[in-house]
Amino acid sequence: MTWSLYGSYLILVVLVVLAPGPDTVVTLKNAFAGGFRGGLLAASGIAVGNFLQGTAVALGLGAVIVQSQPVFQTIRWLGVAYLCYLGVQAIRSAWRGDYASLDAAGARSSGFRRWREGFLSNVTNPKVLALYLSVLPQFLAPVHGTTLDALLLAYTVAVLGAVWLLVLLVFVNRVRGWLTRRRVRRSLDVATGTTLIGFGVALAAEG
Repeated sequence: MTWSLYGSYLILVVLVVLAPGPDTVVTLKNAFAGGFRGGLLAASGIAVGNFLQGTAVALGLGAVIVQSQPVFQTIRWLGVAYLCYLGVQAIRSAWRGDYASLDAAGARSSGFRRWREGFLSNVTNPKVLALYLSVLPQFLAPVHGTTLDALLLAYTVAVLGAVWLLVLLVFVNRVRGWLTRRRVRRSLDVATGTTLIGFGVALAAEG
């Protein structure tokens, strides 16, 4: 793989990473509720999920999963259910509006729960696998492309995705004082909850 080809790939990946998706919304949801640390834990879970899915595709396992309809459909419906579950949670928080109690409970909650939300929202999203499978082959030479080249391309997506989420978290942390106002917080919870449910419905409709 040449550097010029890799440069073209970087441009495409940046555009893909910047497009809002479930990963972005889940990170923001945890940042609103758990501050910078909560968002960072969710983002790290997402990064691990991205690395695992990228590795699976680079090693040829991703194509096997996509071609096995029972496995692929199971992952898809788990993703639908989990995104809708997270969305309902956010809307319930907005409906209750008791953020003092919620924040106290959030402070006591395990950091693993936030990491798990990020990880599960990513690994149960088959669109991530489909993205890797549709993009990576276009930048691998038919004859000279190697597993290392495929891993490099896959891990580039994971690293750039993590960097973008970190930048987003820094921005959110800077305006946290405004975001913690009760009216703003309720609006954000409704927005993130509705968006997550929308992603779940869209994922269900694609079947």
